[in-house]
Amino acid sequence: MASVEPYDTDNGRRYRARWRDLDRRSKEKGGFRTKRDAERFLAKVEVDMGSGQYVDPSSSLITIAELGREWLSHRPHLKPSSLHSLEIAWRIHVEPRWGSRRIGSIRYTEVQAWVSELTTVQRKSATVVKRAHGVLAGVLDGAVKDRRLAVNPARGISLPRKVKKSRAYLTIQQVEALANEAGEYGTLVHLLAYTGLRWGEAIGLRVRNVDPIRRRARVEQNAVQVGRAIEVGTPKGHEARSVPLPRFLVDELDLEMHGRAPGALVFGNGTAHIYRPHSASGWFIQAVRRCQKVDPTFPTLTLHDLRHTAASLAISAGAHVKAVQRMLGHASAAMTLDTYADLFDSDLDSVSASLQDIRDLQMKSLAAASVGVMWGLGSESAPETQEGPDNRAFQRCARGDLNPHALSGTRT
Repeated sequence: MASVEPYDTDNGRRYRARWRDLDRRSKEKGGFRTKRDAERFLAKVEVDMGSGQYVDPSSSLITIAELGREWLSHRPHLKPSSLHSLEIAWRIHVEPRWGSRRIGSIRYTEVQAWVSELTTVQRKSATVVKRAHGVLAGVLDGAVKDRRLAVNPARGISLPRKVKKSRAYLTIQQVEALANEAGEYGTLVHLLAYTGLRWGEAIGLRVRNVDPIRRRARVEQNAVQVGRAIEVGTPKGHEARSVPLPRFLVDELDLEMHGRAPGALVFGNGTAHIYRPHSASGWFIQAVRRCQKVDPTFPTLTLHDLRHTAASLAISAGAHVKAVQRMLGHASAAMTLDTYADLFDSDLDSVSASLQDIRDLQMKSLAAASVGVMWGLGSESAPETQEGPDNRAFQRCARGDLNPHALSGTRT
């Protein structure tokens, strides 16, 4: 049974609302200035309990820190690299700012101000800002589902947009130059640039995965560096796939695999995975810099740009978009088209030429039909100057108002 009772404070009389929740536990909330305010609150509680929207006011007193640690521990479906990124965002951006706050005290405007500060004051990238916001919003989503909050104050926030970076595509000559400068890693450069494998997929390749007869490599594992550790799991999308190998690459891989057991790794010493080279001083960037000394047009690129190069070379070779999709391991051909739309610009030239050919063909047909109509109208029974229905039809055809085929029923 709900009730309202008054009580006295140093600031005057206040009112306390008492009620029982869905589990028949006694609840109360004080601090109302008028009895009417307390009665309105109780009326809302009754409606919320009847509609399934009831939220216990005391459950919103828990802090973000308490919920956040639990939220992070319940993400077993994520790959180690993805979970590592979330943990970094939590530790650096979310917990210091929101950890001590009770979830019921957080307001939409505060979250928006925080996102704006990360973007404009701290100059964080759109990726960093979105990831940090996603962690906070995810924690509060859990609170909403647990009926600790009625709504999530972190949803509906204006977030910065990601700006697409221009990609570097190497020519075959540039790939060869880079492979030569990479020395002992030349075969690995060739594999990345001609098959589109991700770094973790390439270093996780085992001898048994390479089929020299069919010239195929089967991608079954992805070795990702998380901190200083290598985590081995399934490829992105959790699906294995086969990629084609050019004949020269099969020969190079044969040399790498010589004398190794089927379960041994193709690259490195066969047992330990290769670590990703340092972005500022590793063997890859050093090879790129040596190439740039010889060729000033050689672009500055990352290891992942070799994957883009593979897509570019395959499309230039006339590969169908579905084949490129399967090679790269994209979820759909639409994703491949969206990702590499710039590589299909040359297709617009062929579309233009095709449209011109179709128009020329149709115009020739139109001209031939018009000549036939003119011969029919020039007969003795239909003088050229006659203002009859057929002549008017021909004039409409000449103006483009009538399809010439519609004249097939006129006299000849």
